[in-house]
Amino acid sequence: MHYATIKKFDIANGEGVRVSLFVSGCSHHCPGCFNDVAWPFEYGNEYTKEVEDEIIEACRNSYIKGLSLLGGEPFEKVNQLGLISLLRRFKKEFPNKDVWCYSGYLFDAEILNENSSIHTEVTRELIGYIDVLVDGKFVLSLKDISLKFKGSSNQRIIDVQESLKQKKVVLHRLNN
Repeated sequence: MHYATIKKFDIANGEGVRVSLFVSGCSHHCPGCFNDVAWPFEYGNEYTKEVEDEIIEACRNSYIKGLSLLGGEPFEKVNQLGLISLLRRFKKEFPNKDVWCYSGYLFDAEILNENSSIHTEVTRELIGYIDVLVDGKFVLSLKDISLKFKGSSNQRIIDVQESLKQKKVVLHRLNN
């Protein structure tokens, strides 16, 4: 897995002050994407144990509310396999901090669907560590800069853990 950048003081990609990891690689290629530079899977730097350590260290700050995963596309197969170690460690070390994830894939139709082309041996475990998922491809014609934490009106802000409990999509209270 490669990554485009790490933001250690991010207030745009989830509630509160966050550490954000922008992974490389995305097959969606949404017109108008804010981060199209990260579409190639080899873009940026190689994700290593040292990079994971750096992210975990940045999350130790008391003012950090959580970790955000963006891209590229976190649910591309190679990225799922690269992120699982980080999320296992994050949730173990910071049980009171949350994880936000942004994905062009739909939660119910693709991410949870075991027959989906993106499903891997770690997909279910990965979802178990994510608190909030912003799903759906960015659609330029639906772009709305007044929306909180999402770029276009088709995207949903999902309470992942409540959705798993209720076995249906439950929108997060911030959903616009």
